[in-house]
Amino acid sequence: MPKNIKNIKNKLRQVLNAIGIVFFLLLLPLLVANITLIAKSFIFPDKVPDFLGYKPFIVLSGSMEPTISEGDLILTCALKEGQTLQKDDIIAYRYGQESVITHRIVEVQQGEHGPVYITQGDNNNAVDRDPVTPPMVEGIYLYRVAGLGRVAMFLQTPLGLVLVVGGPFLLYLLADTLVRRRARRHANIEADALKQEVEALKEELARRESEDQPAPEASPSQTEE
Repeated sequence: MPKNIKNIKNKLRQVLNAIGIVFFLLLLPLLVANITLIAKSFIFPDKVPDFLGYKPFIVLSGSMEPTISEGDLILTCALKEGQTLQKDDIIAYRYGQESVITHRIVEVQQGEHGPVYITQGDNNNAVDRDPVTPPMVEGIYLYRVAGLGRVAMFLQTPLGLVLVVGGPFLLYLLADTLVRRRARRHANIEADALKQEVEALKEELARRESEDQPAPEASPSQTEE
């Protein structure tokens, strides 16, 4: 194989390896976080799983629009020691056994056993029916990623799991196929060019040989006696 073709293949292979490393480094933290969340959800089924004190939630309603929209993925964190919740803080709190609501604190009241929070969605006309007590609070809102909740829900489907697991492998196969095709195309071009050069060289050698051959001497004419 010509040297320049090998150089092209080596460079493309290095690019693919670099892309794979970057993809792995980006995917690894998400993979570790997901495994941790899944494991904690099985070990502690009555609690919302967290990763290093952070809890992600998928927003399923538009009660907090325009601050938070349906389909967003939000991240909350546990309260630090000594931290207190204030009016206008957005909190995620457990409502019932399976529901978690993310609303804004509109009033802080003092109850018999400590503070009580009155919450309301930014897009709602009335406050929530039941006040929130500190044990119900899962975390305080940090930020959101618009639309990522829909992606997260899709990835939980069978098709989404197939894409997550098989997608990178298919991309690698596709890239490798393109690299091989390009290398073969360059090799064919080089081979055709080399063949043409060889043919031209043969023709040149044949021409020179014909020029170097001495011209035949004229034979003396024979006369009749």
